[in-house]
Amino acid sequence: MPVKPDILKTTPAAKSRLFHVEEIELRFSNGVERTYERLANRGRGAVMIAAIDDEQNVLLIKEYAVGLEDYLITLPKGLIDPGEDAFEAANRELKEEAGFGAEQLTFIKEMTSAPNYMGHKITAVMAQGLFPCRLQGDEPEEMEVIRWPLSQLDELFLRDDFSEARAIAALFMVRELLQKAE
Repeated sequence: MPVKPDILKTTPAAKSRLFHVEEIELRFSNGVERTYERLANRGRGAVMIAAIDDEQNVLLIKEYAVGLEDYLITLPKGLIDPGEDAFEAANRELKEEAGFGAEQLTFIKEMTSAPNYMGHKITAVMAQGLFPCRLQGDEPEEMEVIRWPLSQLDELFLRDDFSEARAIAALFMVRELLQKAE
């Protein structure tokens, strides 16, 4: 088992409203020292919700992704607010972004994105027993909700406007979980 490097120093490198960049000076077990940069881990994490309705559709949203400068189809997601756990945040985000609450929430997996550069984590949750319920969120515009049949996920995965790796991974795991439950 490798020995984790020693953190010699952590220095703030840049800061914006959303992101904090840090320089991390490390010494590896073989004595080699390196300086890395990372987006600092802030907050309590985030949630991504695979909401499954009674007709075996997954609820997707269409939202503007500024990083790609385009509208994409994805799963509802958002930050975990102070005082919330992942399930409470998942139900709130589902109500804000898709207009539904859930009677049953199931943990799927905690996932990372680009862990060599970020400490950010997102918890994938499956929501079932859906009921209409809309909460006002912080989105600048109402999101289009798309019901997509679980039986046609392979077609969804091929779409150019459905490209978020975490959403794809979550739906693969949800499909596997539901098939095992049959």
